[in-house]
Amino acid sequence: MYKETIEKRKNDLEKAVEHYKIEIEKIRTGRANPGIVEGLMVDYYGSKSPLKQMANISAPEPRLIVISPWDIDNLANIEAAIRSSDLGFSPSNDGRVIRINIPQLTEERRKDFVKILNQRTEDARISVRGIREEVWQEIQSAEENGEISEDDKFRGKEKLQEIIDEYNKKLEELREKKEKDIMTV
Repeated sequence: MYKETIEKRKNDLEKAVEHYKIEIEKIRTGRANPGIVEGLMVDYYGSKSPLKQMANISAPEPRLIVISPWDIDNLANIEAAIRSSDLGFSPSNDGRVIRINIPQLTEERRKDFVKILNQRTEDARISVRGIREEVWQEIQSAEENGEISEDDKFRGKEKLQEIIDEYNKKLEELREKKEKDIMTV
């Protein structure tokens, strides 16, 4: 019984890890990464749309992002959205594409990005802990209702903790890899 309860919630744990991956991809490293600007909201015919739905975004060089809008009329809106964002980029518009030169990061700025990374990691861990608590409550309720034995409850707790440790290890591996990327000059 407890195994099914845990298995049902594994999908939520996977979603938490995937969300974390998306969030840390947005954190700048010293190299150009299209993920930095993909989620940027741009005014698109009166409504806000993510940039990745309006343009092809590529990084042909280590310090350059090129944005090729599908509709040239949106160049000015895309450029305005980049300038007004908190990314700190100065895009250049040549009438067909927008180029963003990624400046070299200072040591202080790299440390700031690592702090942001650590905060996002902690947010992901909190999410995983929340799921763990919900599953543990379900297992305890099943034992109180006589659906499982007390021994099964504690086996379930051990199994749940093993799975949570596995997901926390995944988060830590992702964090270490990203921190290495950020700190690499």
